[in-house]
Amino acid sequence: MLKEMKEKVLTGQLLLREELLTLLEEDVKELSKASEEIREKCCGNEFDLCTIINGKCGKCSEDCKYCAQSAHYETQIKEHGIIQPEEALSSAKSNHKSGVQRFAVVTSGKRLTLDETKQLCEIYKMIKDNCKIKLCASHGLLSYEQFLLLKDAGVIRYHNNLETSRRFFPSICTTHTYDEKINTIKAAKRAGLQVCSGGILGLGETMEDRIDMALQLRELEVDSIPLNVLNPIKGTPLESQKVLNYDEIVKSIALFRFTLPTTQIRLAGGRGLFGDKGKRALASGINGAISGDMLTTSGIRTEDDIKMIQEMGFRL
Repeated sequence: MLKEMKEKVLTGQLLLREELLTLLEEDVKELSKASEEIREKCCGNEFDLCTIINGKCGKCSEDCKYCAQSAHYETQIKEHGIIQPEEALSSAKSNHKSGVQRFAVVTSGKRLTLDETKQLCEIYKMIKDNCKIKLCASHGLLSYEQFLLLKDAGVIRYHNNLETSRRFFPSICTTHTYDEKINTIKAAKRAGLQVCSGGILGLGETMEDRIDMALQLRELEVDSIPLNVLNPIKGTPLESQKVLNYDEIVKSIALFRFTLPTTQIRLAGGRGLFGDKGKRALASGINGAISGDMLTTSGIRTEDDIKMIQEMGFRL
C-alpha cells in the first residue's frame, strides 16, 4: 500500500482522506523514507530557513490552552509592547548576515489595532530599506485593509496557524473560531500575500485530526506549513501534557508530505526537546525550518541549524 500511495503522489495525484488513513499502519521508517523521496522529487533539495522575533509579548485576550502569552494564565513571562524599530532592524540584519532567508515579527493578541498596524508597517519599511531579508508577519486575525498596508510596507508572507483540525479546535481555544482563522487566510491571499499556516502536534489531537488539518491546508493552498511540537509550558492548561514520542512526530510529518507533496513544510518549535535537534524529523519530508529562539521558549542556534542542514545535503 505504501508503494502504491507513493507512486500516486509521484505521478501528480492527490491522495484522498481514506487513502491517507491507510498509511497510519505503515512502518514509520519506511514511511519516512518514502516521504523523503516525495520531497526530493517534488521540491528538490532547496531549504528555506526563517527566524522570528517577539514584536509584542503577553496580555493576549485569547485562551489558547498551549500559550504562555494568554492573559488567562499565570506563566511568568516578561510582557512588553511593540518592539523598538532599532531592535527589529538589528535582529533582521544579524539573521540575514548569518544566512537566514526570512524574518518575521510576531505579536500577541487577537489582532493588531489600526494604529499598531501602522506602527509595525514603519518598522517593516525600515527593515526593507536597510536589509535584503524577506519579510513575514504574524499579527493575528487582521482585516483585508490591514493586509494591504502590510504588503505596501514590504511584507511578502503572512503567518496564521490553524493549529489543529476543525473538530479539535474548540478543545484548545474558545475565544475565536476556526472560520475566523480561515477567513483571515483568505483575506491575506486576496491582498496578494503568500500564506504560512500550520499547527502544533501533541495538543491531545488524534492522527486523524492531523490528516484533516493537512487536508484543510491543502484546500486553502497555503505556501508554507510550520509544524510545531508542543513544548508544555508551566501555568498553561497543557502544562502536564505528555510530549509526543519521536516515531509519532516523524510519522505525522511524513503524512503531511504525502498530503502536500509540493508545499514548503517547515519544522518549527519544539525541536529542542530532542537530542538530535530535530535531525530525524528533518529527514522525513521537511524542506524548511524556523531557527533560533521561539516566542517564549528557547530554540536551536542558527549556526548549528545551518551546519546540520548543509550536512544533510540541503542547499540554503
